[in-house]
Amino acid sequence: MADGGMDAVMAAEADEIERAAEAALRPRRLADFVGQRVVRDQLSLVLDAAVARHRQPDHVLLAGPPGLGKTTLAMIIAGEVGAALRLTSGPAITHAGDMAAILSALQENDVLFIDEIHRLARPAEEMLYLAMEDFRVDVVVGKGAGATAIPLSLPPFTLVGATTRAGLLPAPLRDRFGFTGHMDFYEVADLERVLHRSARLLAIELDDEAAHEIASRSRGTPRIANRLLRRVQDWAQVRGTGVADVAAAHAALDVFEVDPRGLDRLDRAVLRSLCERFSGGPVGLTSIAMAIGEEPETVETVAEPFLLREGFLSRTPRGRVATPAAWRHLGLPVPDGGPSRLFD
Repeated sequence: MADGGMDAVMAAEADEIERAAEAALRPRRLADFVGQRVVRDQLSLVLDAAVARHRQPDHVLLAGPPGLGKTTLAMIIAGEVGAALRLTSGPAITHAGDMAAILSALQENDVLFIDEIHRLARPAEEMLYLAMEDFRVDVVVGKGAGATAIPLSLPPFTLVGATTRAGLLPAPLRDRFGFTGHMDFYEVADLERVLHRSARLLAIELDDEAAHEIASRSRGTPRIANRLLRRVQDWAQVRGTGVADVAAAHAALDVFEVDPRGLDRLDRAVLRSLCERFSGGPVGLTSIAMAIGEEPETVETVAEPFLLREGFLSRTPRGRVATPAAWRHLGLPVPDGGPSRLFD
């Protein structure tokens, strides 16, 4: 992928280096968690009730786009109830035996966090049903007609599942969660609070104007906001005065090609291709990807959700269409006939 480093700045997913950087910034208590007021209040009630009853909390499902704090909340859940946290992910559990090994190693009241739970293999998923409901698993010994299922009791535990695609979860799994938290993109004011907290932890001198500038370009995502903060810090230390002020923010974000609406190189390439090469559409995803030298999956999962949310792109039965806002953002005149021509 062209300019992969630039695009990675605005990607909501995290790599290993990113996760290590995030670990230093994660709040440990629910009271310190910024934003997501509704989910935070609901989760506080669930956890307080569990502690008062001296029981493990109900199983928790956290659903929402990447980068909003689902892993952080799983860690907070374990911390609030004084339990150990075990972490794994759906793609890492490929067989029922993998799931049995994880479950059998749990201690009483442990919190088991499964990221990307919608990607669990079906045999592992079906084993999880019984574990969540009855705290036991049936281990099959032998093969064919001579196979025997041996029940194995499990200590009470809390499963915290995280998913970016709740619609892919089968109903039997989804219904076994006692609480589902739907996480939304952050408001700019909440992202400013996230940035000021991160700046204190990282010993960065960040002024209010710079925090607002970074927050307004962060796509409503704390992970992106913290990443941009580090890039502004880099610019301030190497080329600036050492202070993360608004001038440093503007300069750093220009270097990394993040425009005032939060669009990066990939986003603008998609819009420019739609408007200039395909006359606004409609056009298929594969054609757009080929025109800009990217994989269709990259366009669909990285660029398209944000462009749809911001109203720059629309999906129609005939393909993708650039909205009038896209033409204006690129500084191009909206085609004759206005919006109606594009959506016929």
